[in-house]
Amino acid sequence: MTSTEVTTESEDSGPSGYAAARLRLLQKEARSGPPRRAALARLTDDWLTGLFTAATGAAGVRGAALVAVGGYGRGELSPRSDLDLLLLHDGTADAAAVATLADRIWYPVWDLGLALDHSVRTPGEARRTAGEDLKVQLGLLDARPVAGDLGLVAGLRTAVLADWRNQAPRRLPALDELCRERADRMGELQFLLEPDLKEARGGLRDATALRAVAASWVADAPREGLAEARRTLLDARDALHLTTGRATDRLALQEQDQVAGALGLLDADALLRQVYEAARTVSYATDVTWREVNRVLRARSARPRLRTLLGGAKAAPERTPLAEGVVEADGEVALARTARPERDPLLTLRAAAAAAEAGLPLSRHLVRHLGTAARTLPVPWPAEAREELVTLLGAGEATVGVWEALEAEGIITRLLPDWERVHCRPQRNPVHTWTVDRHLVETAVRASHLTRRVGRPDLLLIAALLHDIGKGWPGDHSVAGEVIARDMAARIGFDKQDVGVVATLVRHHLLLIETATRRDLDDPATVRSVATAVGSASTLELLHALTEADALATGPAAWSSWRASLVDDLVKRVAALLAGEEPPAPEPLAPSAEQERLAVEALRTGEPVLSLRTRTEPASEDGGPEPVGVELLIALPDRPGVLPAVAGVLALHRLTVRAADLRAVELPTGLGEAAALLVLSWRVAAEYGSLPQAARLRADLVRALDGSLDIRARLAEREAAYPRRRGVKAPPPRVTVAAAGSRLATVIEVRAQDAPGLLHRIGRALEQSAVRVRSAHVSTLGANAVDAFYVTDADGEPLAPERAAEVAGEVEKELR
Repeated sequence: MTSTEVTTESEDSGPSGYAAARLRLLQKEARSGPPRRAALARLTDDWLTGLFTAATGAAGVRGAALVAVGGYGRGELSPRSDLDLLLLHDGTADAAAVATLADRIWYPVWDLGLALDHSVRTPGEARRTAGEDLKVQLGLLDARPVAGDLGLVAGLRTAVLADWRNQAPRRLPALDELCRERADRMGELQFLLEPDLKEARGGLRDATALRAVAASWVADAPREGLAEARRTLLDARDALHLTTGRATDRLALQEQDQVAGALGLLDADALLRQVYEAARTVSYATDVTWREVNRVLRARSARPRLRTLLGGAKAAPERTPLAEGVVEADGEVALARTARPERDPLLTLRAAAAAAEAGLPLSRHLVRHLGTAARTLPVPWPAEAREELVTLLGAGEATVGVWEALEAEGIITRLLPDWERVHCRPQRNPVHTWTVDRHLVETAVRASHLTRRVGRPDLLLIAALLHDIGKGWPGDHSVAGEVIARDMAARIGFDKQDVGVVATLVRHHLLLIETATRRDLDDPATVRSVATAVGSASTLELLHALTEADALATGPAAWSSWRASLVDDLVKRVAALLAGEEPPAPEPLAPSAEQERLAVEALRTGEPVLSLRTRTEPASEDGGPEPVGVELLIALPDRPGVLPAVAGVLALHRLTVRAADLRAVELPTGLGEAAALLVLSWRVAAEYGSLPQAARLRADLVRALDGSLDIRARLAEREAAYPRRRGVKAPPPRVTVAAAGSRLATVIEVRAQDAPGLLHRIGRALEQSAVRVRSAHVSTLGANAVDAFYVTDADGEPLAPERAAEVAGEVEKELR
């Protein structure tokens, strides 16, 4: 739309004419992005100019101007943006006349339902307010005249810019602190599943802050890709406003597919990846810019003292050698004057490793120079290059900043081309804190603290970096990752045997945690299957460390002392088997003292007996005990329907099952025989409120078992009364038969979205399939439940393959 067209569409300067022209503009899909934002700003300027002209005449005010500030001042109006306006006057008019003028402008804006941020000030008042309020000062940096006395606005702009530059040593640190506080509160945009495009770190607020820094003349942000990143975020916000019809900056899960479609993208993942890449560009520019600001301000504060000491001579920055061709200069890692990147293919990794080991950032100039001039490494890499990569990965937390700097210039994807697939790739599972690429780096950081536990720390660190490299490819990411990791390890220069170990670690990086939490460790088949997959004690040692590093880098829900103890137990059993010790044949479960007490009472009374108590686990790394919620122990005579009954009662009492274990045990009777009992050990947590009384749980369990409590109907009533909130659509449940899971039973594995009553529905489906649940292993990670059930036929034998598949199908049908 040209300016002529805008004028034509808004010839009626009244609210209805502006509203109609605005609607026509926003409905033109071809007019999106910066052209539409600019056209909307021009359209709004024309309308407000008409309002201002009529209002000044009616109020009799001279020496006034209407000023756009903030985003409107920059000419970047999104469909639902606030109008940030300043009514500037020279102070000569009567206060009542100025108030009348303001009312004649503000009220038509409000009448249209537009959000308005407004103020009325003289230039002196505006300067004083800016001096007291940093946010006001930032808004005035983008002041733009809309109508009225242009000289008045120009004078204010000149004065505000001068104040900003003069006050930079005081104002810039305050702005830096403001940005940090906001980042702590809102999180990092590039890792959030529902990011705030404006307020989160790396969002539009930070992009605006970089403009303010540049206006101070103290430092300037890296410009490469910054304008495009800003445009990406603004375009996403425009589409979000039009999709929702609301003035929102939060990219909620349920709206992401629609926003992606409005932007011409394939799906929500493509949208998030584009947004993450933009946010990463802004975040990197923010880091570099504030580092430069702090350096300049430190130098300015030290300069007078240095000049006095040196008699006016300018001191050259000290340059301390760190590695061949690499020095520390002014708190950053820079190239030595003799360095020749075009002749030294190892220089990039050497500089990165030196920076990480020293805990220093890479100079932006160094990274840019290496990105354009560095010679390509030969393939396979020489041993020195491989060693520098291992050194970089083993440096701990300092690795992250260095890696991000290399990624910002595309150096990582040139070194490791397959990295492009995981770059900025979102992870929809809320258990994950990071994007795929950042998770891989964080896993290497965690692994760096475990290198003393393994004989080959280099293989551990490389496997940590590559363990999820298959994400982004079709199919099982572990299977795809094995192939990619094999190629990448060979590219990095490992020999054939080491390549095989890395490939094995990637292929089986989930093996230990999945087996430990979902399989019966007393079943010899469980231990043998792991030993067969791992192959050697040295690989098992590496896999154990990788499992812990991966879980710790995933998020707080993925690792605990309880999970660690299960993995440790499994590793000990597998290590013994690999050392030549055969696992003992399974024996009837020996209950703990508390379980035995409950079982004896259940045997005596013939009814369920339970205990409910809060538990803590052994001390964590920070020295404090880890709370694990509430332990619920239930013992009762073995009978059909126990699992669905117990699970249903817990759901009715709003207890969330975090983990569960069901075992059949035998106790001697007074007649010298053995009585079959079921012992259920549950870890539960209240959805909200306090825990129910154990007596009420027991009473409802008795009623559920005798059929007088209709759990299914009660759960249906509650679900109808409290429908689940709208959100991202969960993938369908998947029920499978685990191949070679056990010689003693058939293992049915269920993967589904966790929900109240889920375990009850699974138990009911198994009960209706006329199978016996020999043991159950329930595990919940975030919103995902992954449960394993060891089932047999009525005679206690594993199910035939056809029958097992039929049972799995029945369970899956029940959950859909």
